[in-house]
Amino acid sequence: MPDAVLFEVTAPHIALVTINRPEARNAVNGAVAAGLEAAVERVEADPDLWVAILTGAGQHAFCAGADLKEVAAGNSASLATEKGGFGGFVRAQRSKLWIAAAQSHALAGGLELLLSCDLAVAAEHANLGLPEVKRSLVAGAGGVFRLPRALPKAIALQMIATGEPILATQAAQHGLINAAVPANEVMPVALDLAHRVTANAPIAVRESLGVARRAADLPEAELWEVSRAASGRVRATEDFKEGPRAFIEKRAPRWTGR
Repeated sequence: MPDAVLFEVTAPHIALVTINRPEARNAVNGAVAAGLEAAVERVEADPDLWVAILTGAGQHAFCAGADLKEVAAGNSASLATEKGGFGGFVRAQRSKLWIAAAQSHALAGGLELLLSCDLAVAAEHANLGLPEVKRSLVAGAGGVFRLPRALPKAIALQMIATGEPILATQAAQHGLINAAVPANEVMPVALDLAHRVTANAPIAVRESLGVARRAADLPEAELWEVSRAASGRVRATEDFKEGPRAFIEKRAPRWTGR
């Protein structure tokens, strides 16, 4: 059988991670969970990888959530990992930037994977939703609290309580995703975002993300301290010296990311 998760480096500093179960609408089983956890660890461990793009294989779904056949067979525990949670991903500790490229529908756990990424691009026709309540379930992989952080309260609560999805075009209007585009443009737009990120100083990007990701959880006084510490770590790197040097020499910066 083909690997459940594919990993490739598509451009300098950019990894492409693909959930590769198109016959099952890229539903998460044990192999996907293990594969996504391994992909996160590989990106984190490689200093030459600065951005990762997460997508799904085929035309029908980014990810349909948990593989219900595995759940019915009593294998629910295999759909999560100790470090990464559901899909080996939703609770994974990540310092690098991840972009979701949803070429089609992202539902249930699939939307929770998308919500776990930092940026997202989706096909215009894609439905994004948490239908768990229709099955007497709770979207327990982060959906019930990440969605209200990403959308206006009324829209998020309507999606959670009714289980009904919204189109990617509406999601983009409200800031849930960065862009809704024709399906054949999803990957080019995601790659363009990735290239725009990798044009910047990688350590500064990672440290800035580290502060921004905690913005909703810490009081402002603590955020000042976290931000000050992040700035200090950046100032101690060669990347910090490279910025002014490149400006003086009138050339493009040569970021090391180390």
